[in-house]
Amino acid sequence: MVSTSQKNLHSLLTTKLKKLTITPPSASSPDFDFTEVFGPLTPCRHNNQSPASTSASLGDPQVIHNRSHSFVGPSPRYALSSSLPLQIQELEHENDAELEAESERKIGPGDFEIFRVVGQGAFGKVFQVKKKGVDDGDSDGIYAMKVMRKDTIIKKNHVDYMKAERDILTKVTHPFIVQLRYSFQTRSKLYLILDFINGGHLFFHLYRQGIFREDQARFYTAEIVSAVSHLHKCGIVHRDLKPENILMDSDGHVMLTDFGLAKEIDESSRSNSMCGTTEYMAPEILLSKGHNKDADWWSVGILLYEMLTGQPPFTHANRQKLQQRIINEKVKLPPFLTSEAHSLLKGVSFLTQLLHKDPSKRLGSGPGGVDAIKHHKWFRSINWKTLEAREMQPKFKPDVSGKDCIANFDKCWTTMPADDSPAPTPTAGEHFKGYTYVAPNPWLSSV
Repeated sequence: MVSTSQKNLHSLLTTKLKKLTITPPSASSPDFDFTEVFGPLTPCRHNNQSPASTSASLGDPQVIHNRSHSFVGPSPRYALSSSLPLQIQELEHENDAELEAESERKIGPGDFEIFRVVGQGAFGKVFQVKKKGVDDGDSDGIYAMKVMRKDTIIKKNHVDYMKAERDILTKVTHPFIVQLRYSFQTRSKLYLILDFINGGHLFFHLYRQGIFREDQARFYTAEIVSAVSHLHKCGIVHRDLKPENILMDSDGHVMLTDFGLAKEIDESSRSNSMCGTTEYMAPEILLSKGHNKDADWWSVGILLYEMLTGQPPFTHANRQKLQQRIINEKVKLPPFLTSEAHSLLKGVSFLTQLLHKDPSKRLGSGPGGVDAIKHHKWFRSINWKTLEAREMQPKFKPDVSGKDCIANFDKCWTTMPADDSPAPTPTAGEHFKGYTYVAPNPWLSSV
């Protein structure tokens, strides 16, 4: 027998549902999964807090043996979240707030018009897209849409890493780090919506120019150091820093992207995963000794070396021989570099080295942490507050003709058919529960 309270609850819900104004779903996305729920937005932790314990259960990802361009990331411009197709009229009761929040945020593939392919990875493609029916002002509604097939992710046992990538992107906000706008799923695919960066990858410009001038490399390295140190403060290690995972906006600032191998690691913990791109992997990863944030500083050193010389310090066509070179050989620096650059990369003192094979003696690993890097004499021309306010003007700006310009992306992608083709639906449907996310509106959060 139905109780009076149950009848009242049913009556209240009926009243609220009558007030909903729902835009019909697009016919182009018949498999959109409306049963998913929103994942929580977890704030960045302070240094004395431990990261989520779930990260410890992640399996080891595959090693990337061949260098390839990463997925496209977004701009740090903080555009407002646009209005979404599902609107709810003002409700009278505070208890309805959660229902309103979830209902307002439903969004799917049909809300975006695909323009062209701008990237491709192991699990799918990246498209340049425009959000339909809305002028997003600063971004003109132009985004990068990263599409990943669930069946491939499950087959390769990367479910936890794809979920971790989405979770990490919701936790970090920084001027030189990718800003996630939306994430959602259908029954067969995962979607990440990020701002479209029309300046292309740092890799694209480095190999077009050959090498960077030392002042140009210093500017990019400083912005990368700022981004990586913020990740570390949030208990996150990137683990795949390379030119292909760094983007350049139209103003010439760089932004860190592709968090597919990133992991939350407690300050006192270490990870034993063998992951990354071999040329940039720290010796302790290759030796399976366990690694932490110090491995990222090694990769920053390799990045700087490549920007200054045109190639990583250790190369070989044979992967195992390449690993042995990284573990055993000394770094050889060309004579044309300044003494300050020599000291930062190699140095004599244990406190002035990024490329020290012992992680405990590597620059950035000691009690001073990232301050030991920021205060190094090679960075004496960098005003870090001005830099992190994006007030330092880059000397190089990529050639772009508009916000949807694709001139800085490889034609092997942009000439591909721009189709978000169908994919099989995995039989198990609980792998990605809670994947949906909408970036908070900065105006509302400041009221």
